[in-house]
Amino acid sequence: MEKLSTVCVTGATSYIGSWLVRKLLHRGYIVHDTLRNLGDESKVQLLKKLEGADERLRLFEADLYDAEKFELAINGSDFVFLLASTYHLNPNSQYKDTTEASLAAMYIIMGVCERSESVKRVIYTASVMSASPRKEDDFSFKNLMDESCWTPLHCPFAHAQKFEQDYIRSKTSTEKEFLAYNTKRGKRRIKAVSLVCALVGGNGILEYMPGSISVIISPLSGQRLPYKRLKMLQEMLGSVPLVHIDDVCEAHIFCIEHEIIYERFICVSHWPMMQEIVDYYKHKFPNAQVLKEVEGDKNGMLFNSTKLLDLGFKYKYSMEQILDGSVEYARRVGSLTDL
Repeated sequence: MEKLSTVCVTGATSYIGSWLVRKLLHRGYIVHDTLRNLGDESKVQLLKKLEGADERLRLFEADLYDAEKFELAINGSDFVFLLASTYHLNPNSQYKDTTEASLAAMYIIMGVCERSESVKRVIYTASVMSASPRKEDDFSFKNLMDESCWTPLHCPFAHAQKFEQDYIRSKTSTEKEFLAYNTKRGKRRIKAVSLVCALVGGNGILEYMPGSISVIISPLSGQRLPYKRLKMLQEMLGSVPLVHIDDVCEAHIFCIEHEIIYERFICVSHWPMMQEIVDYYKHKFPNAQVLKEVEGDKNGMLFNSTKLLDLGFKYKYSMEQILDGSVEYARRVGSLTDL
């Protein structure tokens, strides 16, 4: 009988992480999940109630700010999904900022993977905010966007506040250093694969609204901070790249089930302008008070990203399904109740 593969998922109770764990268990994988606090019953039960969890799910307590604790979860794993991100620093943190903390955690986790005798490949969940097609010199847009694009960290994005600026710097710097493992000669060669994920939408299993959903539905909710982040994406990328939660998780699994000849993939199924999203909601919900002021003109960015498709991956969900699923999610957790 063929041995079941074991995978480790960090950030398992996040929006993407929880859906990914659900799909991995359904596929028959043995799953090692890491949580910051095993005493948090709401998060523990979220995972334990998944089909297949009793037989093939193991939970480990580990924190990115103390990344050495990941060793127990990683040892014995064939593949590692590095989803967890550092968003806020502890007041007593030894690190000066989230970028330093994120890099330190990634180095430690990759070191554990190298020392293990089992890990073959590590999949890093990157953000499309690290792949802006803005030029380094004058910050104008390049002719097209693909996997060669990296966000110029000195670019002054008008709609990015300190939190967003820190996040962009952290994700971009960490992804670059992560991919450098493909050229370093350590004790063992481990394939490092980065999935540069768009704004993720569609229904999920969490009992609260993820940040990406709040951004997608912000023209309907009227919440100004998420709406400003929608404008920021348009400003950074020349559009608002979208992908469905199920498609993005399928892409993660695709990267462990197939031979991967590339190291960086942009995972985006649709590239609407901000105006298109607003117009869709205005048409779908004609009686709603939809926020209408948008960023960008009518000419969107030209995208040239087919690496995943070239290897046989297929996106299944339309833009309409992403937007509708996001609204459904918001309603389920108690938002947009007046629609």
